[in-house]
Amino acid sequence: MSLKDKVIFISGASRGIGLAIALKAAKDGAKIAIAAKTTEPHPKLEGTIFTAAEQIEAAGGMALPLKCDIRFEESLTDCINQTVERFGGIDICINNASAINLTGTLQTDMKRYDLMHNINGRGTFLTSKLCLPHLLNASNPHILNISPPLDMDKKWFSGSVAYTIAKFNMSMCVLGMAEEFLGKVAVNALWPRTAIKTAAVANVLGGGEIYQKSRDPQIMADAAYIILNKEKDKFTGNFVIDDTILAEHGETDFRKYCDYPFSELTPDFFVPDDVYPVPQVVKDS
Repeated sequence: MSLKDKVIFISGASRGIGLAIALKAAKDGAKIAIAAKTTEPHPKLEGTIFTAAEQIEAAGGMALPLKCDIRFEESLTDCINQTVERFGGIDICINNASAINLTGTLQTDMKRYDLMHNINGRGTFLTSKLCLPHLLNASNPHILNISPPLDMDKKWFSGSVAYTIAKFNMSMCVLGMAEEFLGKVAVNALWPRTAIKTAAVANVLGGGEIYQKSRDPQIMADAAYIILNKEKDKFTGNFVIDDTILAEHGETDFRKYCDYPFSELTPDFFVPDDVYPVPQVVKDS
């Protein structure tokens, strides 16, 4: 498996899961467009598009830092055009950018609702739409959304209706686009079984023990790497859980991502245990 010379357009790749995936691909010599809003250091958010670019190049890849707000078509179109001009095309589109706000119906103001839907649902659709003309010219094109399985259990909606709908919009893009572009572009979703050590976990769910008992973003990068190396016409329309696909490909050491027994890890949302059972190697850790 290798992503050498693959051109990857990643939204929200200045930190966290997006950056981890970028660095994994960079080790192969991939060419990566970092499309994100952060250009200046933020007191609560580590990393900018420029620090991410430095890390990517240090890891062996080529980087194009792009200030981008995926809520706006003009901004996104310009960034995609710059990517194609610089690297000659796009092989992979990763929709990683997301906004989270875990509040109930009465506590969710419409400004926050609109932000989540404009970034998560609309932003994912628009990024995919604008990348697709270039993906259709690639040899093994992929769209990968960092979004959950579509499970209609009421427990995922209660207390966070706005956020759940926004994330499921990303997943519905996978469901529809995988069928629409069957045999032409692979479209899949990847989601973590546990919380991941990102700014969202630290700032939204709280730091401390919740953060310490979350897995490193590297687990998502390792899982994404497997997906992005699959053949487009043989692996598409899948909702993948990170440790499940890793276990299916021989990974047995999950303590390297967080050195706690599985039973003590912070669980993530949206993972139905009956459909995505915990791999035995994880459960016994």
